[in-house]
Parts: sequence; structure tokens; C-alpha cells
Amino acid sequence: MTAFELTLEQPVTLEMTGKFVAPSAEWVHLSRILQDYELIVMTEGVLYLAGDNQKFTVSKGEYLLLPPLTRQYGYKPSDCSFYWLHYQAADGSLAKTNPPQPGGAEDPVIHLPQYGTLRNLEKIIVMMKQLQDSVRSYNHTVLNNYMSTVILCELYNQTRNAGADPSRRTKQEQLYNDIVDYIKWSRSEHIKVSQIAAYFGYNEKYLSHLFTVISGISLKQYILQQKMELAKFLLTDTNQNVSEVSQQLGYKDCHNFMKSFKKIVGLTPTEFRNAYAKRLLFYK
Repeated sequence: MTAFELTLEQPVTLEMTGKFVAPSAEWVHLSRILQDYELIVMTEGVLYLAGDNQKFTVSKGEYLLLPPLTRQYGYKPSDCSFYWLHYQAADGSLAKTNPPQPGGAEDPVIHLPQYGTLRNLEKIIVMMKQLQDSVRSYNHTVLNNYMSTVILCELYNQTRNAGADPSRRTKQEQLYNDIVDYIKWSRSEHIKVSQIAAYFGYNEKYLSHLFTVISGISLKQYILQQKMELAKFLLTDTNQNVSEVSQQLGYKDCHNFMKSFKKIVGLTPTEFRNAYAKRLLFYK
């Protein structure tokens, strides 16, 4: 697996960032030689993009990282949208094969896999939107460089150990991960703990206790947190009004949604949306 070494002793240098929306289903990515690193985070559709002689198919929830001097070109039409980030790494990060296992918490070097699936797409997108808002609102170079570095660190944390052998995980850990996945794909529904327990065939109290021991928070609280993560994404990346967001999350009463959002996030949905309102949108 190809990965890129990044030293965290100083931040990367942000060159450009934005969101791209394909103008039509026939759009094909332009051909060029990259002068810096480009991170692409897919939000909709599929991107057919080549880097030198390697062809990538990048779908929603996945990302691609290409290094400087890569010959980049689209090899077939792509009806898609994605966030992108161009940056320079002062240490001249090198491509590696089979990167070493993560070091300790104080290790100043991380390895970013070139391609992968994100465990929390919405969180990355909110961070990308916050960066874009900062670029438009303040355009403070050092601040933007650090915010870009934090995004890369989040990418690293979401992908580390992604290829771990499932056979090494205990039965309880596997069950916990299955519950997490179930909640992730059911966030738009009115999920109850009893519903999850029935689905997996376990006692409700046992399942709640197991989840709390492993995650540190209750199953009910985790469900609420995940709904609010999706809400932040919808408020950040779409033009849906608060009532529409509430309905998409399975709330019958918009007031209850706003109350829950305020409790978890600390801002009302409207305040959160207005705090990071300045997206950079590109169509070419």
C-alpha cells in the first residue's frame, strides 16, 4: 500500500481549497501535472481519476491523495462532487510502501494512505467547510495552514488500523463495531436501543452495558451524537432548511431536534450554519 510520510513538527502550507460540483454527467477531470499535494474527499457520485499510470475509482465516503509531479487526468466521465485541498509539505514527504505501524502518541511523523474509506465522512467535510470559511473570512495564512494540518491528522486517525485482521478482534469488539455500523446507516430513522437489541438478538441491558464499557458513553447518547454529526454535515454541506434536516434525521417535531442539537453542539442549528457560511464552490 502506498502512503505519504508527513512530519508534524510544523504545519503544511495551504495552497487552495474548495468544493467541486460536476456541471454535468459528461464532465471529465482535466489533465495536468500537480505542483503540490491534492486531497480529494468524495461527497456524491463516483470520480474516475488517474494518477500517472494508476487508475482510481473514488466513491462517496472515500478519499484520494496524490503527490506533486503526478500526471493527473480523468479517464472517463464523472458525475460527482467532492471537497479538495491542495497543500505543500515542507519536509518534502516521500511516497512509501507498506508504511510502519503507528508510533506512540508523541510520534511527530504520520503516514497517510493514498486511498481509502473514511470512518466519519461528515466530520471531515465539516472541517473542510470550516477551513473554507476561514479562508474567506480571515485569510490568515498561519491559521489556515494549521487548520489544513488538523484535517490531515483527522484523516490519519480515521484510517489508522483500517486494515487490521478482523480475526484478531474479540467477539465483543466485533459486536460493538457492528452496532456502530448499524447506527451509522440508520441515523435517518428514529432508532431506539430496544430496536438495536432486537436486531442483534441480545438483551437490551447487556447491549447497553457492553457499549458503555467499550466506548465510554451510553448507547442512547451515542445514537444522539451520531444524529447530530449527520445534522452538522447537512447544515454545512446542503441548503436544506432546519425543518428539512429535522425530517431527514427522523424527527417528527422540529423543536425536539433543535433542542437536541443545542444540547450536544452548544449552538442552535441556525447558529451553527451561520458560523461557517462561506463555502468555496467551483464548477470548472
